[in-house]
Amino acid sequence: MKNTPFTEKHIALGAKMAEFAGYNMPISYTGINEEHATVRNNAGVFDVSHMGEFMLKGPKALDLIQRVTSNDASKLTDGKAQYSCLPNNEGGIVDDLLVYCIEANKVYMLVVNASNIEKDWNWISKHNTDNVEMHNISDKTALLAVQGPKAVEYMQQLTDMDITNLKYYTFAKGTFAGVENVIVSATGYTGAGGVEIYFEDKDGNAEKVWNEIFRVGTPNGLKPIGLAARDTLRLEMGFCLYGNDIDDTTSPMEAGLGWITKFTKDFTARPIIEKQKTEGVTRKLVGFEMVDKGIPRHHYKIQDASGKEIGYVTSGTQSPSLGKAIGLGYVTKENAAEGSEIFISIRDKAIKAKVVKIPFA
Repeated sequence: MKNTPFTEKHIALGAKMAEFAGYNMPISYTGINEEHATVRNNAGVFDVSHMGEFMLKGPKALDLIQRVTSNDASKLTDGKAQYSCLPNNEGGIVDDLLVYCIEANKVYMLVVNASNIEKDWNWISKHNTDNVEMHNISDKTALLAVQGPKAVEYMQQLTDMDITNLKYYTFAKGTFAGVENVIVSATGYTGAGGVEIYFEDKDGNAEKVWNEIFRVGTPNGLKPIGLAARDTLRLEMGFCLYGNDIDDTTSPMEAGLGWITKFTKDFTARPIIEKQKTEGVTRKLVGFEMVDKGIPRHHYKIQDASGKEIGYVTSGTQSPSLGKAIGLGYVTKENAAEGSEIFISIRDKAIKAKVVKIPFA
């Protein structure tokens, strides 16, 4: 297993560790419910240094990004980011990612999922027919996500950059916690507000940034948070997790990601996805909450009232904020309307649920 720059910190703090995407990662410290509540109500720190980062540079960088991603990156100006995905040739999803515009038409950073770093690199490289300068900086980039309603207030104490007024999906670049060339972005995967902090892992930077964050945050209740709470937080918001809710077999239209799919440009599998938009899809990713007692889990079957199989669960949990079981899953379009009654097959029993609007909380 690979380590992040903070692995020893997690172990020293008594985190429950496990393998995730090839990395030794903290799953929880004091318990999912407590960590979840800390982020929803105050602020917490996630080590997400396992994520992948690619730099694309040169006059053709934007053109390459436009051809391989679904969203319209030409709309980005310096200091702006966007959520997007990499469609495959069949209209499925190679990965979902963030596109950061460092310098318009010249320099971009792509942030991809840890489990897909090599896959994404190979996919983008295969389409790099104009010799765009590409650098995989994943192994030397540290990334901490400080999330929660109080996160920005605490982090502003560590920088001269105005991060208090950063709008959603924008970022600033400068000195943070005494470390230069840091990107602080108003992005995250929790729906609780906050920032993500990218910096180069060299010269003791990781130690310095970690210590400074906790120096200003700990007296106010900021705590380290594990990946388990990250999952319950993102699920309450209805955010997709690659490998669960989206993958190479699911299209952006089926997954409710039409909003990041722009047909104002040409991109991989555009005709297939555009046809789906025009003609509609046969299945849709929906949010549901359990009516009867039971917790839905990944790959559980979804049935209609007659017992006919109509789909499957992609993500499910007991929501700490709502005190009820919730999930995401694909169902036939006939059963996708809000309020539809569906049944989750849990240990061969059909447990009642209903389709609800997302985000859940």
